[in-house]
Amino acid sequence: MTNPSTRPPLRGRGTAILALLCVYFIWGSTYLAIRVALRAYPPFLMAGIRHVPAGLVLLAWLKLRGAPWPRPVEWLGAAAIGCLLLVGGNGGVVYAEQWVSSSLAALVVATMPLWMAIFEGLMNGRWPARLEWLGLVLGLAGVAMLQFEGNLRASPVGAAALIFATLSWAFGSVWSRRLRLPPAAMSSAAQMICGGAGLLLLGLATGERLPRGPVSWEPTMAIAYLSVFGSIVAFSAYVYLLRRVKPAIVGTYAFVNPVVALALGVGFAGERIDPVGIAGTLVILTGVGIITLRRVLGMREAVVTPSPE
Repeated sequence: MTNPSTRPPLRGRGTAILALLCVYFIWGSTYLAIRVALRAYPPFLMAGIRHVPAGLVLLAWLKLRGAPWPRPVEWLGAAAIGCLLLVGGNGGVVYAEQWVSSSLAALVVATMPLWMAIFEGLMNGRWPARLEWLGLVLGLAGVAMLQFEGNLRASPVGAAALIFATLSWAFGSVWSRRLRLPPAAMSSAAQMICGGAGLLLLGLATGERLPRGPVSWEPTMAIAYLSVFGSIVAFSAYVYLLRRVKPAIVGTYAFVNPVVALALGVGFAGERIDPVGIAGTLVILTGVGIITLRRVLGMREAVVTPSPE
């Protein structure tokens, strides 16, 4: 039973619920927003344009509140993790969504807790418990089933990019615990600036160019939405939650985001998923749900790395 003295006040609980809903629905909607932005903008430049301004705005806000500048070693750590999370992770998702639907992209990324559990075992020796192994097996089996889904089968490059993105984000999340990073929100600002700069450089190096001439308002508004709501608002809510509720509860976003993305993709973008994909979806969500439920119930405390979506 929870000690009443450790329970957050009613007002704090309401704020935490609101913040959790922001993480659930805003981050779940970013997959569709990426798809819309890709109608006019190349993938890596678009992702860089999203993250760099968001990081600069967050940095300026933190400085106005008196936060100290990160030390050089902290900038180096933020650059390393920012490249893994944003260049490899978010960049891989954006690249894949040129061919793969937003809902399927979200489903593959939903396996993040599975890969993090594996990297935790390899790097830190903290292997999953018996019930968590069942969740791992189910989740990976669901990913294997998705390889037979029409969209992924028709785009092996997109499928490979999604798996690489998920591995990069999971590895960066686990490795970040060994590096010296700026505190709290300053860490996310530094990661967005460094990772976003890496995305811009990657886009230029691969020959990407911004569109010439007029662009319809939807792709531009999608980038603005990703920057303001996806990177600043939702991540600020995420950091707030990490300081006030169990990290395992915050980690439930990996279970809810794909459901939101699937509903939005089917409802607003006309995306379709075949029966094999639906079966794979149920298997993945069951596996992630087993791991998440076990940790939320306190049977084992999970560690969630504060890093931007």
